[in-house]
Amino acid sequence: MRALWSLPKAAPALLRHVAAYAELVALDFARAQREIGSIFIAAAIAAVCLLFSLLFGCMAVIAYYWDTTYRVAAICWLTGGFFLLAAIMLIYGVKLARARTPFLGDLRREWQEDRVILERILSADEE
Repeated sequence: MRALWSLPKAAPALLRHVAAYAELVALDFARAQREIGSIFIAAAIAAVCLLFSLLFGCMAVIAYYWDTTYRVAAICWLTGGFFLLAAIMLIYGVKLARARTPFLGDLRREWQEDRVILERILSADEE
């Protein structure tokens, strides 16, 4: 019952914290949008450039070895190289995904700190 009576005293602080939480959410959304956007743009540009360079490289290798006995070996080496490159890029992508900052991490940290303070305020009135 004392918690209800202490609510008017705590209301201004609670409202300030709610406003601060809303600001933290907005900042986290903006940061996540920038991180995801920059990763997407970089990946798209790299993918297009890599596609064209690989296509022209493959055409050059096949054209060079076409009339020789090494044409099948050249195609197999190209295929193996692409599989190796794909595996490396998958591992790199997983590392990038793990290195990202946690979404709404600042909000969670602040809420944990404020929860302890709020519990102290409400339990002090009950004594």
